[in-house]
Amino acid sequence: MTASRLREEAGDGWLAPVRWRPHVEAPSQLEIVLSARDDLLSNWREEDFRAVVTDFRILNRQMVLVNSPEGVKHVLSTHNDNYERKSPQMRRALEFLLGDGLFISDGDTWRLRRPLVAGIVGKNRVPGFGAAMAQAAREMADEWARRDPAQPLDLLNEMGVLTSEIISRTLFGTPLGRARAERVIRSFAEYQRRIDSFNLGYLFGFDEGLPVWKGLALRRATGRLQGVIDEVITDHLEGRGDHTIMLDMLEIRSQRAPDAPVGRDALRDEAATLFMAGHETTASTLAWAWYLLAKAPWAVERLHRELEEVCGAQPPSFEDTPRLAYCRAIVEETLRLYPPVAILGRQAREADVVEGVRVEPAAVVMVSTWLLHRSPDLWDAPDHFRPERFLGEERPPTYAYVPFAVGPRTCPGMTFGLVESVLCLATLAQRFTFALPPGVVVEPQCRLTLRPKHGVPMRVTPR
Repeated sequence: MTASRLREEAGDGWLAPVRWRPHVEAPSQLEIVLSARDDLLSNWREEDFRAVVTDFRILNRQMVLVNSPEGVKHVLSTHNDNYERKSPQMRRALEFLLGDGLFISDGDTWRLRRPLVAGIVGKNRVPGFGAAMAQAAREMADEWARRDPAQPLDLLNEMGVLTSEIISRTLFGTPLGRARAERVIRSFAEYQRRIDSFNLGYLFGFDEGLPVWKGLALRRATGRLQGVIDEVITDHLEGRGDHTIMLDMLEIRSQRAPDAPVGRDALRDEAATLFMAGHETTASTLAWAWYLLAKAPWAVERLHRELEEVCGAQPPSFEDTPRLAYCRAIVEETLRLYPPVAILGRQAREADVVEGVRVEPAAVVMVSTWLLHRSPDLWDAPDHFRPERFLGEERPPTYAYVPFAVGPRTCPGMTFGLVESVLCLATLAQRFTFALPPGVVVEPQCRLTLRPKHGVPMRVTPR
């Protein structure tokens, strides 16, 4: 895989942002295995973007690609009970870091803990978090205003610092600080580089995959990352934060189900899942949004008009978010083009038929948001950056746009993440302009999440 396969096009009033050029012919199984261990999105062919359900085999394992709205509905919603298990690759890759947290658990564990997590980050909680989100964004803007604008910033790192701070303050009531936030960011980036996100054992016939090799570098990255999270969680559990949201929800959950209480260890797993999923996905979304806006001056102009109309000279607040329609459209279009979780992998429990394709027990069934969101059968100009498609009453079909998944396993933090993204984008765009340095190529890479492989270096200048 080489950078020569990257493709980006821009014209007057439109942008086809960076993506991998599809293969003309199907790569060999060896090519798939070798390249997928570095990037899971670079092997697709042009025909894989069509809105159909297909299957293929890698070694001893059936892989089913579900890329039609009806197929997505079948797998993630109406027949979710047969596909509730995450793929063995994802479970094995994350269990070392997250234990059996909600993101990778299933069965009774998932059903017990889902209400707990939904109670902590569900949409009814978001209004109470808005002030902390806006304050953290304003503090980052103030920090940027004091720096030398001639020095580029890596916006993937900066957005990671910001979203980590927001998660720490809103969920745990504890300021994190740049030093600890950057420790989390560097450690998780190292974890993604070191972890085996493909799991050859599953492809050779082990239905649960094989435990990943925990080399020294991986163990050190995990230890550093968990160390920061444990500090934050311990402060929360011992009452040293500004609030006790997670403890309160634990008590409520225990009262409602006294025969199946959620213990402190389980709470720690869920806290780690919330911390990691909550900061990483939004940070990647915001980093991609800045890249897109740097390439689309017409969108920046419209965004600034909206900010002036809605906020005037005042910094954006939570109360402004319902009127920041174009800002939200930018976020939603970014999630279409660069969904943080680009492959929703599930493992079939029993044999099934999806859109005429027979599914074997233990097959991996993949809904690739990367393919679904760029299908020419479902979207007009699917590779173009057009926030306008998310304005007005006409919305994309429910099962053609699933950046937060859909059905029972829809991300419980969806509203949290959208509001956070809009507030951060609006606050920073109001005060700064963003430009890519000459010659910089932003390269997508998908392992556990879809993120810019080498970050997003930007010149950030006060307006």
